[in-house]
Amino acid sequence: MAKVIKLHKGLDVNLKGKAAKEQFLVKKPGIYALMPDDFTGMKPKVVVKEGDTVKVGDALFVDKNHPEVKVVSSVSGKVTMVERGDRRKLLSVRVAADENQQYVDFGKRSVEQMTAQDVKQFLLETGLFAFLKQRPYDVVACPDDTPKAIFVSAFNSMPLAADFEYVLQGRESDFQTGLNVLAKLAKTHLGVSTKQTAMALTAAKNVEVTFFDGPAPAGNVGVQINHVDPVNKGEVVWTVGAEEVIFIGRLFNTGKLDFTRVIAFAGSEVKKPAYCQMTVGQQLTSLIEGNVTTGRTLRVVNGNVMTGQVTTADGFLAAHATEINVIPEGDDVHEMFGWIMPRLNDYSSSRSYCSWLMGRKEYALDARIKGGERHLIMSGEYDRVFPMDIFPEQLVKAVIVGDIDRMEALGIYEVAPEDFALCEFVDSSKLEVQRIMRQGLDMLRKEMA
Repeated sequence: MAKVIKLHKGLDVNLKGKAAKEQFLVKKPGIYALMPDDFTGMKPKVVVKEGDTVKVGDALFVDKNHPEVKVVSSVSGKVTMVERGDRRKLLSVRVAADENQQYVDFGKRSVEQMTAQDVKQFLLETGLFAFLKQRPYDVVACPDDTPKAIFVSAFNSMPLAADFEYVLQGRESDFQTGLNVLAKLAKTHLGVSTKQTAMALTAAKNVEVTFFDGPAPAGNVGVQINHVDPVNKGEVVWTVGAEEVIFIGRLFNTGKLDFTRVIAFAGSEVKKPAYCQMTVGQQLTSLIEGNVTTGRTLRVVNGNVMTGQVTTADGFLAAHATEINVIPEGDDVHEMFGWIMPRLNDYSSSRSYCSWLMGRKEYALDARIKGGERHLIMSGEYDRVFPMDIFPEQLVKAVIVGDIDRMEALGIYEVAPEDFALCEFVDSSKLEVQRIMRQGLDMLRKEMA
């Protein structure tokens, strides 16, 4: 019988604009872009020039420290721009897509006949290895490491998140093949919600299935690692997004790379929130234009509203993004009497507003912080939404002061910035907690290099 873990700490925020379980078509744009910042920890080296012709599966840039780890083009066409920023930092590699797509044929593979080394080498050859992340540090996995386990979370409990059970429909075979591939590399754990009923998840083969019941962030892979097999100093575990597992299985079943994924287009400013098929690196213009409200300033979020990156209608779908959210920016709001009003349409986790009397009301929250940064007070508000065996407030303070020994003792090896998203949401000190944790992980990684 599968193990069930009940989580009590956390917070479910009921936001307006959840995607309906139906799909609409999005016109394919002409330009696609892959961005190195989507592959945290990679030091990119461009291996193409402007004007080069590439196929789906041809490398665009590689990791300087591990040249065998590469990021490949998601479309075929001509490289139109190698975009650089300050100090020649690589920002993106852009490709103008062909009308008829050309693919590198890697050949179908039978997982059962391959060794772990064969599987790893094939993932490196095809560029899919770059989608694997590791703990500690939450960076692109190192091919030299042998992980003690691989973790996949089959659900996202954050507000407005895509429903993977819906995304999985029609792709069950590819998903199982992807799990078989991962099981060749190391013991694989699949985290499933108790609300999910799809047999492809609840009865998945060659993996250890664990059911999680509780509020967000129960779907975070870091939370699942903490409760199933915590990471100690000197240990390495790998994590893979459930959608990327489909990429892997599709490659082994067809011999070709296909970076098409079903994403949720959601948010209170989306006219008809629903799902659509998009390709990694696809420009968002055709998705945004005409499908969102007008007349006010909007914030487009590449990824989840709690953990994603701010982008624009001219931006590109991030490598790991499973949703695009559009919410009000809030810079055009003028409130009479400010905080003293009852605020029946605003949400407060501490019941500071009268809106908690409205039951399961949906909230159309904007991007305002509503206050300036102030001292970090040990109030215990992080603990109420942080279901891991870690002291979050103490860990954040250790990162702020740069105390590496204290960071290690408090469990920084187990966490990623996304695990602190709800802490940042409820934080009365208005700190950018996820950014602070990213700096702490980078500091520790540099120190241990």
